[in-house]
Amino acid sequence: MLHSTPPEPWTHGVHFAKWLLLALLVGALAGSASAALLWALDLATATREAQRWLVWGLPLAGFAVAWVYLQIGQQVEGGNNLLIDEIHDPQQAVALRMAPLILFGTVVSHLFGASVGREGTAVQMGGALADQVTRALKLARDDRRILLMAGISAGFASVFGTPLAGAVFALEVLAIGRLRYDALWPCVVAAIVGDQIALWWGAHHAHYAAGVVPPLSLWSLAAVLLAGAAFGLVGRLFAAATHRLSAAFRRRVPYSPLRALVGGALIATALLGLGAWRYAGLGLPVIAEAFAQALPPWDFAAKLAYTVVSLASGFKGGEVTPLFVIGATLGSALAPLLDMPVALMAALGFVAVFAGAANTPLACTLMAVELFGADLGVYAIVACVISYLFSGQTGIYRAQRPGQPKAARSSAREAPHDPPDSP
Repeated sequence: MLHSTPPEPWTHGVHFAKWLLLALLVGALAGSASAALLWALDLATATREAQRWLVWGLPLAGFAVAWVYLQIGQQVEGGNNLLIDEIHDPQQAVALRMAPLILFGTVVSHLFGASVGREGTAVQMGGALADQVTRALKLARDDRRILLMAGISAGFASVFGTPLAGAVFALEVLAIGRLRYDALWPCVVAAIVGDQIALWWGAHHAHYAAGVVPPLSLWSLAAVLLAGAAFGLVGRLFAAATHRLSAAFRRRVPYSPLRALVGGALIATALLGLGAWRYAGLGLPVIAEAFAQALPPWDFAAKLAYTVVSLASGFKGGEVTPLFVIGATLGSALAPLLDMPVALMAALGFVAVFAGAANTPLACTLMAVELFGADLGVYAIVACVISYLFSGQTGIYRAQRPGQPKAARSSAREAPHDPPDSP
């Protein structure tokens, strides 16, 4: 008896409906979690600003968070890298405890003044919640990969209010130089729904104006090329410094709670002893300053140093918002040297340093368009791509795999090489 295969439109329709429903669910879960995160961070930041003595509790806060992770969170300690590894090579479901643990750790880190972000938290909550859906519905291995990517998209989109960037980020972050188009539809739906759900819950996102964008000219493009190279080198420096200091901490202080205590003591002493309070927490007021006036170059260097120590010693939250601060302040400092508008250069640095550090130039270009308008698009893609090229073959995510070299091979005789596929 002959068995005919279903017609192609029917197959596509089933695929469309299946992933629409799954992505709607994941987007709603991740968007709600991000809204809770943003509310908690606003409260923690306001409390810290009103009670600055809390920073002296940073060592003990770090010790407590690391101790909790040591007792019940070792399975999810990998964070973003764990999610990326599970997408590449699924082994076991991500434990639900990842979501409340990273939320707790991030809020405590911000309450006491660590220089960390929020993207890692939103992405981890989105991925952990998405994997509970795969477990409940007993989805196949390949479907689980896609749903994890949808969770990452929804988390990223909802915490920053950038659904286009969120959709592409999860496709781009897995492997350097490659995209996963099989997950495009679920990631798009999850990112849009996650963003809208977060807004529905009352989440608010900071807005910055890039000002008047000058018309394209030979000099303006040359200036952005130079700035893009600087953004990429700083992104590379940030990633390398974080990895190396983290390794040094682990060698010298094997007990993770003690690492956080030592790191917290260093950060608290520097913040108050040097009068460097502006570098605590997310640093959003510093970003606003970078768009308003040219800042001195030590602002980006100081934020980089405080963030590297915070992350390397074990404080939770992520790298992205501090990278926004580093990039915006660096762009602001470069603007007078390059004879370019301060707000424009701050906007380009905002996205391009992250593009280089995370190896995600397309997602960051879309983020620039969403945050600052389409007029910035050409400048943004030039800055992000140049930053990506100058940032090297590594980045802030250790689990990110090499897809293909950033520079094309020059020898025509060299046999073509297909990069390892990320299934």
